[in-house]
Amino acid sequence: MDHSRAPVLQALADFKEEGHLPFIPPGHKQGRGVDPRVLQVLGGDVFRSDVIMMNGLDDRAMGKGVLSEAMALMADAVDADHAFFSTCGSSLSVKTCLITVARPGDKVLVSRNAHKSVIAGLIISGVEPVWVHPRWDARWQWAYPPGAEEVAAAFDRAPEAKGMLLITPTDYGTCAAIREVAEVCHERDRPLIVDEAWGAHLPFHPELPSWAMDAGADLCVTSVHKMGAGLEQGSVYHLQGDRVDPAVLSMRADLLDTTSPSSLVYAGLDGWRRQMVEHGHELLDRAIALDADARKRLGEVVTVVSREDVVGPGKADDHDPLKIVMDLSELGISGYDAADWLREHHRVDVGLSDHRRMAAQITVADDDGTVSRLVDAVVDLAEHARELPRAERVDVPEPGELELEQAMLPREAFYSDAEHVPAQEAVGRVCAETISPYPPGVPAALPGEVITQPVVDYVVSGRRAGMYLPDPTDSELKTIRVVSR
Repeated sequence: MDHSRAPVLQALADFKEEGHLPFIPPGHKQGRGVDPRVLQVLGGDVFRSDVIMMNGLDDRAMGKGVLSEAMALMADAVDADHAFFSTCGSSLSVKTCLITVARPGDKVLVSRNAHKSVIAGLIISGVEPVWVHPRWDARWQWAYPPGAEEVAAAFDRAPEAKGMLLITPTDYGTCAAIREVAEVCHERDRPLIVDEAWGAHLPFHPELPSWAMDAGADLCVTSVHKMGAGLEQGSVYHLQGDRVDPAVLSMRADLLDTTSPSSLVYAGLDGWRRQMVEHGHELLDRAIALDADARKRLGEVVTVVSREDVVGPGKADDHDPLKIVMDLSELGISGYDAADWLREHHRVDVGLSDHRRMAAQITVADDDGTVSRLVDAVVDLAEHARELPRAERVDVPEPGELELEQAMLPREAFYSDAEHVPAQEAVGRVCAETISPYPPGVPAALPGEVITQPVVDYVVSGRRAGMYLPDPTDSELKTIRVVSR
């Protein structure tokens, strides 16, 4: 295919050049109706490029095939049979895949380190999860994706399960053995869904971890806005093989997709695909070299988690080096306070932060200047660490203590009559809400699980230490929503 083409971008350029006069949405009519104070901040080009698809970028019957061609090019670029664009992020994409593979009441194997969007998909769909518990590392106090052995054991417990949903890479850059897990699924003629939200860059360089389509997955979800150069909410889900019908997948997507997709997001996806096909290898060469330099320099002042730390028996099967995880335990400060300090004093923003570490991602957008600014900021942080509050103790559960009993289906518990009880009185009760430290957004407790003392201690002490919990209905976590007796 001709990857020099970018159908969405070309259609947008044509729309502007041809001088269309729309009497259809969006109501701002390419910015003419926008408050000048808004234009001063956002700029006029944002609104001039905000064009509806039907009777805008394409004709009334979508006969030009602008979007379908762009998606076909994306699929070809990453070795998939089909690609589907989403303007609602991977949160929507993973829900679409889940409700395609299984019907209400069906069972699906789900890695328990799933993102909160997966839990939302279980609630919406009525699918019954069969949890595959991840591997726990007591040293680093985090979870790795499950391996083929754990997946096979879960299929033995639930041979009727309709498929498996695997999350890799994690927010900490640790990766699963996708090919081996896919083989376990395919021996049973079951599809493998990979939530590879953090892996949009992986198809474009051989030194990076395996890309799900190349490793044999049937469905794969990517967030191009995370490690790629797409706009926020830009996501693509990919399909290969014949275990999932693309027509059914498209029909299920129509249940959740917006009927007013953003041309800006589509254009970002389209342009990023062209850029990566034409220049991705050299751009990632540079990013990998910058990452190595950053790791070396940062390692002089903080503990930088390396591939050797996380890959091996009982741990991860691979590691994305472009996620730089810094452990701050030796400095005696929390990742929460460190992230706040960097933002306040250096205007350097990191993504993930937890009770003992923070993470910075290197992408094709970085250069010597941005890496040096990150390193200088962390060096200054280390020099001022004694001025920051000492890290408060967080009662992180021991291995196995986060494997809660699933007493009710997530959907059943979520819609049950519920009540709020003091957090300490919630022990032994069935949770009726999702409680997810964010990031990474992996629930400590989810609807239908029996709440335990270690989990209460974890989230209560975590919030006291600075953990962000966006999901509980009581944002202060003085109470927890539980199923009424």
